[in-house]
This record gives sequence, structure tokens and C-alpha cells, in this order.
Amino acid sequence: MDLIVLADEEWGIGKDGDQIVYIPGDLRYFRETTMGHAVILGRKTLATFPGGRPLKGRRNLILSRDPSFAPEGAEVFRSLEELLAAAPEDAFVIGGASVYQALLDRCDTAYVTKVQGTFSADCHLPDLDARPDWRAVEEGPLQEEGGTSYRRVTYRRI
Repeated sequence: MDLIVLADEEWGIGKDGDQIVYIPGDLRYFRETTMGHAVILGRKTLATFPGGRPLKGRRNLILSRDPSFAPEGAEVFRSLEELLAAAPEDAFVIGGASVYQALLDRCDTAYVTKVQGTFSADCHLPDLDARPDWRAVEEGPLQEEGGTSYRRVTYRRI
């Protein structure tokens, strides 16, 4: 299992139930990287998608304790154990913060778009640079789009 995320310099990932910043080039990268794979997400993350609908071309596995939550085109799991039993090995964890927290220790690779600067985030991913069980293994060039500078960093569990 892998994870994919956009984070600022303090590992902030979200604010008021949404991503801290949207970068069109990063959205394309996300789509290309996750297409054809299962994606694991929470109910609140699904609500941020266009029309609140599951992502096309991907098996959407949603972790939610809400017994009435049953979006068309997605599979909903009420417990982490149920989700893990159904999730393929090549699934991508795509958020939100509580889903990342629950599954980080089960992931082998983290594809992180690291945005320069900090945002007033209210949700954070653990700092992979400070964790002894994770190491940055690949770092892309600094890019800029719409006034936002970022680079892609791949981390692996060691």
C-alpha cells in the first residue's frame, strides 16, 4: 500500500475540510499516478471531489462509520479491518488526515508533493523527515505553478 499527498513545509495537508492548495499540474500527477488503482479515503475527502462523486477509473474504498453513508460507485467499509481485508496491495491512501494516520504504518511508499511555505492548516501528516522508519529516496526538481513552488519527494519505509 502506498500514499499520495500534498503537504506544506510543516506537513500541513488540509484546512476547513479541504486541501491547503490546488495545483493543476499536481492534480494531473495525482490522476496519472492513481489511475487504475484502488484509492482509500474517508467520507470527508470524498465530499471535496467534484460533485462529491468517487474518482473515475479507480476503485474507491471509503472508510466511514456512518451507517447511512452509501455513495454510488464506491465501496464503504465501517472498520479498518474490513477495509484492509478488501484493499489490494497496490492501493493508494489519498486522505484525509485520519485515514493517513490509520494507515501510514501499513504503507511502503509515500509520494509527497512538498509545497514551499506554510499554510494555516488544521490537519497534518506526520513529519516523514523526522521518522526513523522513513527515508526520502528520490527528490524532483523545484517547480512553480500559479505562484506556488513545490517539488515531488518519494519516501520509502526502511
